[in-house]
Amino acid sequence: MIIEIQETPDANVVNFFPPEKLLKEGRAEFVDAKSIRKSPLAEQIFDLGGIKSLFITADMISVTKEESASWEGLKPLIMAEIMDYLATGEEVVVKENGEDDNVVGQITALLNARIRPAVKKDGGDIKFVSFEDGIVLVEMQGACKGCPYAMRTLKDGVEKILKTYIPEVREVRNIEESAN
Repeated sequence: MIIEIQETPDANVVNFFPPEKLLKEGRAEFVDAKSIRKSPLAEQIFDLGGIKSLFITADMISVTKEESASWEGLKPLIMAEIMDYLATGEEVVVKENGEDDNVVGQITALLNARIRPAVKKDGGDIKFVSFEDGIVLVEMQGACKGCPYAMRTLKDGVEKILKTYIPEVREVRNIEESAN
């Protein structure tokens, strides 16, 4: 995948043009922690550090870096994040349709951006199943399915992160424990 880069007159802004459409319609701007929850890709790029804002259209991601950050180090990392994210086939921006859909969007965004990459490093995966009455139901997959440490990961890791960022989340359960 080749991503074209365009410098702009502002030394702190660079535009990235991936070969795939990013949005079906409209545009999205991300400038703070609350707004990036709507986009796992924006979250991953912000997590690199030194990022001030993102502006995403169907064809481009315009990245504004902080004054102290260097493009030399950021450009390859941003390109890698874009390529990795587009390879997942997931939507770049999570749509909101009411409060529950908003919470589900936040849950899936956090799972995709922060939790799944860590779980995948251990040979497993985690899949969102549902959200109802404050309970998030997930399915542990791969090496995590049946692993003796899966419950600890679920409670001490996944549940803690989700409850920290999403007040509506009261508990996280694995689909297998809910079936019993």
